[in-house]
Amino acid sequence: MYNDGRSVYWTIPNEMQYVNRFNDVRSSYEDRNLLLKDYGPKPFVRATKQNNTFRAALWTGKHFQVTLMSIGIGEDIGLEMHSNVDQFLRIEQGRGIVKMGKSKDNLNFQRNVYDDSAIVIPAGTWHNVINTGNTPLKLYSIYAPPNHPFGTVHATKADAAAAED
Repeated sequence: MYNDGRSVYWTIPNEMQYVNRFNDVRSSYEDRNLLLKDYGPKPFVRATKQNNTFRAALWTGKHFQVTLMSIGIGEDIGLEMHSNVDQFLRIEQGRGIVKMGKSKDNLNFQRNVYDDSAIVIPAGTWHNVINTGNTPLKLYSIYAPPNHPFGTVHATKADAAAAED
């Protein structure tokens, strides 16, 4: 494990030489040269702000999945509910509103979200996240168990809706 004061990075067990290469990894990340693809089930460090697609599966394992999302100005994820999937969202950049409830007609939980907000959505809960800011809302989502097929990329919300039909 390596802690740079802002984030914790896990290394592959018994391969501490990767810690010494941290500056190379960080430079690639900062230069935005990282290839966005599904790296699961290999170890990985996230790159949320780099993503410009509506949804991209970044890491898919047996028990959970990480996807990156970029929600356009004035757009939303879309009202949805996952019957058997718990979900965790983390806002990395931007601001918005999260709405949740037991039914799609009764979203009685509403909160403002912004950089560093964490959102926990229990299975069976209707939810939506709406971008209310003036920049794209950048977030990552953790699904347990995985919710999208390995390698999923939806460039737009319309692509995501078409894939779900």
